[in-house]
Amino acid sequence: MATTAPPAPPAASSVAGKGLKLGAIGLLSSIVIGVASTAPGYSLAATLGGVSAEVGVKAPIIMLIAFVPMLFISYAYKALNTASPDCGTSFTWVARAFGPHAGWLTGWAIVAADVIVMAALAQIAGVYGFLLFGLDDLAANATAVNIAGCVWILIMTWISYRGIELSARTQYFLLGAELLILGVFAVVALAKVYSGSGSELSITPALDWFNPTGLTFSALSAGFLLAVFIYWGWDSAVAANEETTDPTVNPGRAAVRSTIILLVTYVLVTVAAQAFAGVGEEGIGLANPEHSDDVLSSVGEAVLGGWGVKALILAVLTSAAASTQTTILPTARTTLSMAAYKALPRSFGTVSQKYQTPTVSTWAMGLVSIAFYAGLTVFNENALADLILSIGLLIAFYYGLTGFASAWVFRREIFRSAGAFFLKGLLPFLGGVILFAAMVRTAIDSYDPAFGTTTYFNLGGVFVLGVGSMALGVVLMVIWNIVSPRFFGGSTLKESTAPQ
Repeated sequence: MATTAPPAPPAASSVAGKGLKLGAIGLLSSIVIGVASTAPGYSLAATLGGVSAEVGVKAPIIMLIAFVPMLFISYAYKALNTASPDCGTSFTWVARAFGPHAGWLTGWAIVAADVIVMAALAQIAGVYGFLLFGLDDLAANATAVNIAGCVWILIMTWISYRGIELSARTQYFLLGAELLILGVFAVVALAKVYSGSGSELSITPALDWFNPTGLTFSALSAGFLLAVFIYWGWDSAVAANEETTDPTVNPGRAAVRSTIILLVTYVLVTVAAQAFAGVGEEGIGLANPEHSDDVLSSVGEAVLGGWGVKALILAVLTSAAASTQTTILPTARTTLSMAAYKALPRSFGTVSQKYQTPTVSTWAMGLVSIAFYAGLTVFNENALADLILSIGLLIAFYYGLTGFASAWVFRREIFRSAGAFFLKGLLPFLGGVILFAAMVRTAIDSYDPAFGTTTYFNLGGVFVLGVGSMALGVVLMVIWNIVSPRFFGGSTLKESTAPQ
């Protein structure tokens, strides 16, 4: 049985306003959800080759540079969540800071990015699920992979619907296995390099790997946006704020700590993989285009032997599983909040009385993701390769606006203390500037039909998928404004995030 959640009351009282289960998870579970949502294993496998192709041996510094705006934006989430722990997160905060139209587009960017990435995750889950059991023929069969990916999304949607505690418990196992395997891989790879038993392509780690000089702005921008993708997802911890103990404090702490855990993981694995395999375009070199979509499998076999391939396949599979589930979770809560504020149809605000989770929002996310994935693979299977960069445009948009929102909302408070000036104002603002600069540059570059692997209407596929999805959001926003103008009139929004 489901009930329709009423519009959320302002400020702290909004925590109890939507029918979600209060205090269901603690700080540790929140951190696990935040880290798992980024899919560290899958993200590294899918992007490390592309980053290496763009910047060569400078991949480690790219991982560090990409971390900087993520940390800055996590401070924005922490500050805004303390003032207003609303599961709509960026949608709600940006709407209150810059108006309902900016807020609606922010919510749309979150939903669009999550739906797009579900296609990539489903593809990985389908392929790696077959590979794990030695079913190589099925892994190479597009139809079989498509069916398996769709079934995978349905299973993860069901788990998300059954309650956030079950979701969190599932994440403990999935994330634990993933990080353990990545850690073993990194340690063994570095041990072999320093002992002289690495591959013929091995190179000794050097401080120059952490020096950005010599990179062109275009290469830096493209590599940076790829790296931003691998950090994306930690905000899932904040999207579960209304279901977290001490909702004004723990979600923000989880966001900041999640980004730090990711930094350590990504830099360690990047240095280890690069040291062992090098960045060449032949053999197991990270820039080899033949395995750019999954560098860990080829390097993993060389580092760990035959069992290493299975282990890393398991790491990527559990990563995709964890991220699929934790992608559904924040999207469903964003649309739940949008419905509560009249920014979406009322049905999206229904909450299960039994499980105290969003019903229509959760299942809609799962089913729309299935439709998008199945449709995209039928229309153009190669488009999956352009998904990551297109998602990067959407991530930069809504993360950047959140940083600007923090600086604006707390503009009267930031001069009261050095901590407030840096953590609520300057750093979130700089994070927004960095992300917007990378977004604009990559959008301009991706306009070229030679950019990426696909072309639509004589335009680059990355541009069409990224900028096109935002253009679709503008059209849907105009339609919803005509159908239900109450949200855009501002009557459902209060300036409740402003410090009292």
